[in-house]
Amino acid sequence: MSETNKELEQKVKNIIDQVRPYLQQDGGDIKFVNITDDLVVNVELMGACGACPYSTMTLKNGVESAVKKALPQIKSVEAINL
Repeated sequence: MSETNKELEQKVKNIIDQVRPYLQQDGGDIKFVNITDDLVVNVELMGACGACPYSTMTLKNGVESAVKKALPQIKSVEAINL
């Protein structure tokens, strides 16, 4: 992994850490998995988020929008367990 990718990964993790408390308030959580070569962030939704019917909306409107706002080069955020 190049230095640039490590830096990008750390920035993504920092953003996920910022949104994590909102998910934890509702009994859920989120875990960073990886960033693909085509700049798609894979995450795992856990707890209540894993089974919530609104988890896709939360992922796209909450997590993905926060990541893309800070890091426009990221193409999307996908949950590997949905």
